[in-house]
Amino acid sequence: MNKLESAGHNIYFDTRLAPLAEIIENGKYSNVFVFADRNTAELCLPVFREMLDDFSGFDLIETDPGEENKNIDFCIGIWKTLLDFGADRKCLVINLGGGVITDMGGFVASTYKRGVDFINIPTTLLSQVDASVGGKTGIDIDNVKNMVGTFSLPQAVFIEAEFLKTVPQREMLSGFAEMIKHGLIADQEYYYQLKAADYKNITTAAIHRSVEIKNEVVTADPQEKGLRKILNFGHTIGHAVESYSLSKDKKPLTHGEAIAIGMICEAYLSHKNSTLTAEELEEIRQYISKVYPAYKIKEKSFAQLSVFMQSDKKNEHGNVLFSLLQSIGKCTYNCRVSESDIVESLEYYNLTYAK
Repeated sequence: MNKLESAGHNIYFDTRLAPLAEIIENGKYSNVFVFADRNTAELCLPVFREMLDDFSGFDLIETDPGEENKNIDFCIGIWKTLLDFGADRKCLVINLGGGVITDMGGFVASTYKRGVDFINIPTTLLSQVDASVGGKTGIDIDNVKNMVGTFSLPQAVFIEAEFLKTVPQREMLSGFAEMIKHGLIADQEYYYQLKAADYKNITTAAIHRSVEIKNEVVTADPQEKGLRKILNFGHTIGHAVESYSLSKDKKPLTHGEAIAIGMICEAYLSHKNSTLTAEELEEIRQYISKVYPAYKIKEKSFAQLSVFMQSDKKNEHGNVLFSLLQSIGKCTYNCRVSESDIVESLEYYNLTYAK
């Protein structure tokens, strides 16, 4: 269970980075760079070095933490830093951090000198089960998430449970939302296993299953032409709520908190526009609202949320498209939904915590 084969690379689990040591030591790369934010550099870089027997043959590129910094200005700074270090096309970039680091680091590597090799070492639960797997890279524009990016595969992904010891509980819960999503869209039994477990003590086996589900989907559809779109369940509304919160709230929602909102709303849309039963909708609503804190979606924000949804990269021909559940464990995609139904779903979410 310590390795999954993906498209052209391997995803390793709890190997203490032993395969990475072999990659670095084979002499293929002229330079090695580790890209991290300040928090990761403080908390995770020592663990990274210890796993590699105090390896120091790299240059550190450090950035500010937070989704608000996942933008082109920071990328320009990283590109310039690589130039200053004399990085050529034979260098290796190791992205050590959460989803912001793997998204942005992958984008920087895939575009620097038309592309250099990179490796992802996700250090948060969210990045381990989601952002680091699948070959998507991206940055935000005007608080709209991942509007510029590439499909570019890493040379390898290393998932180490030890890094999760550095992750605050709120961030663990953020990643758990993506695990719930994986069960809802593809594996009913896994969804109920997560529900029965203690989300505060997530097992390596559960992480492995989530990565396995995502890997199966993205391997079947690497360019997101069809099946891969099911991974967007909860994200059309969830990303809009997240973007709004980032721009308006003093303490913005985490990605997972926003996706939890999106999953309740889009489960409602699944009941109204697909074949999800009322009983299944209530099951999903009750469970997610039990795990995640309430967030009031203000009615005056509905228009701005609609603008964010209209900018969603999944849309086609001006239509806002959704991935909707047919049942727990089965999902369809490219579903058109009326604006009035979207508003109803937001109102349904607001009523959820009043029930």
